Amino acid sequence: MAAQARPQGILGTITANAHFLVAAAVVMLVILMIVPVPPPLLDVLLSLNIGAALLILLISMYTENALNFSVFPTLLLVVTLYRLSLNITGTRLILLHGYAGQVIETFGNFVVGGNYAVGVVIFAILIIIQFVVITNGATRVAEVAARFTLDAMPGKQMAIDADLNAGLITDAEARQRRKDIQRNADFYGAMDGASKFVRGDAIAAIIIVFVNILGGFVVGIAQQHLDILQALQRFTLLTVGEGIVTQIPALLISTATGIIVTRAASEGSFGDELLTQITQRAQPLLIGSVLLVLMAILGLPPIPMLLIGGAFFVAYRAVRGRTPGAALPGTKGGALAAGSGAAAPAKAAESVVPLLSLDPMELEIGFGLIPLVDVEQGGDLLERITAIRRHAARELGIVVPPIRVRDNLQLKPSGYIVKLYGLEVARGELMIGRLLAMNPGTAIEAVEGIATVEPAFNLPALWIVEASRGQAEMSGYTVIDPTSVVATHLTEIIKAHAADLLGRQETSALLDNVKQHYPVVVEELVPSLLSVGEIQRVLQSLLRERIPIRNLLLVLEALADGARQSKDIDYLGERVRAALARHICAEYAEDGLLSVITVDPRLEALLTEAVRRGEDAYAVLDPGTVARIYSSLTEQIQAASAAGLHPIVLCSPSVRLALKRLTERAAPQLVVLSYSEIVPGLRVESIGQITLEDAAATA
Repeated sequence: MAAQARPQGILGTITANAHFLVAAAVVMLVILMIVPVPPPLLDVLLSLNIGAALLILLISMYTENALNFSVFPTLLLVVTLYRLSLNITGTRLILLHGYAGQVIETFGNFVVGGNYAVGVVIFAILIIIQFVVITNGATRVAEVAARFTLDAMPGKQMAIDADLNAGLITDAEARQRRKDIQRNADFYGAMDGASKFVRGDAIAAIIIVFVNILGGFVVGIAQQHLDILQALQRFTLLTVGEGIVTQIPALLISTATGIIVTRAASEGSFGDELLTQITQRAQPLLIGSVLLVLMAILGLPPIPMLLIGGAFFVAYRAVRGRTPGAALPGTKGGALAAGSGAAAPAKAAESVVPLLSLDPMELEIGFGLIPLVDVEQGGDLLERITAIRRHAARELGIVVPPIRVRDNLQLKPSGYIVKLYGLEVARGELMIGRLLAMNPGTAIEAVEGIATVEPAFNLPALWIVEASRGQAEMSGYTVIDPTSVVATHLTEIIKAHAADLLGRQETSALLDNVKQHYPVVVEELVPSLLSVGEIQRVLQSLLRERIPIRNLLLVLEALADGARQSKDIDYLGERVRAALARHICAEYAEDGLLSVITVDPRLEALLTEAVRRGEDAYAVLDPGTVARIYSSLTEQIQAASAAGLHPIVLCSPSVRLALKRLTERAAPQLVVLSYSEIVPGLRVESIGQITLEDAAATA
């Protein structure tokens, strides 16, 4: 254990000071160009250059994702600078002393056989391979990858936002995906520029070699008094050796660059994928083996041809003899199935369970409305949807499930529909590039536009051009953009269907939230007095009449008090409404005044006698009486609306629920309050009365 602790400690020290060490190393590269270096130290630096190039090449071959080696563009710049520093240092030693260390001398004598002409040819070939073949290809791939990555960013961002709104991923996962997309674009953009370093390094190597040969020729003849052949032999050989010893690492780095930028669709290391994909089919190996044998028969050297052909045939037998259905080498699950002669197993049946799930809420848009959700085109609908969910949490007290936004080619390009649990509940049409102008009844001048109907409230409106906005607003119109039209429509749909969006799971989550701060209230109520399902039904009854449940603590306390007398859902709902009286009055009163439509006492008496208690409280009345009630109610609602007031009916607590259920089909937006829901001190003004003069006779 002690032997392992020391390397870990050294590695930890290096890691902790990596920023300082790297900064110092980069500064030393610049100093290396200026300060003379003795030949033994240059040997070490040249060996480090070769080793680093090999390490970078191997890392690039084992890298599965380019972002796992995202430091490569910067590293490419640093090693290029390092290589140029070594060129300058080697040139200085060659010209001053005619000797630049054992590494350069070995490359000059051993690699090229001491023949400077051969050395020049080999060096030229290395430069051509690096500059013309590898560098040009890597540069082109980097340019295309950078452009395609940038072009694909809007679509990828939309996919992430759609998954986030659909609840498939969390906010943290969405942020990480956006960060990866940005890093991917930055990486290929940086690689596009970094590949120019390799091209420039190749050009610089050519210039440096010719300058060194010319300079060495001058120094040898003018200063060291050598004859022409001796000067050419000594300095050219050293210069070519120095060029080769620096260009071989450059060639390795260029190859690593090409490997990194060409691994676009890789899912494993280069070696694993190479073996896997080459051995996917046995027939190419057999054909290659036969062709090599034929070449040997036709006169090519038989021994190497037959050896390689035999190797291909052995590989063919190995691939062909692999058990059908076994995993390919390099893939997961490489164990072979028992029985080599068995037929390939049938493809596993695809699970259909995910297809059974329905999104609580969906917004499907035509392709013409995609700019509303495309951030790159200025669309902010997804942000507005997030704000709508926050607004619903603040105003209604519920957590609206994520709203999935998707395109639907079957819709009109300008159309959209809203679905709840897969069923359409609303639809509308928008005009991109225009604004919706609504006349609240106070417009003093007509404006030119395309007539339409505002989808949220079914009000007549106009689609006007942007240039007419100022005129419309000065004329008294309310002008909103298409995104606001959809946002308003979604908000009203959420308010109207809040009860449908509150399930048992959501109710349990709300109870858990209250329990974190007020555990006694929840523990007293659930499950000894009421179940989660019963609490859900009470909350749904409140939301169905647009009573916010944000003050859930007060709701639960009222339920705990009422559940001791009865567990009837209607009874508990009325108890909770009485407890929420201040919230209800604050919702509908203006400046301390509540304008209401009252109910004739004789009609209340009739309703009291007609109410039947059961699963739901309802009034049993003959159709003629119901028609007269509807007629009187409609008249009062029209009068209240003409006065600019929201119609609110006030009646006794005993008939409130029955009257609401009686009238909700004819007037679903009608607010029905009871006297127990009016707080003391609130001024109440009657603006009309629902009457039924012959109600007693009818009864």
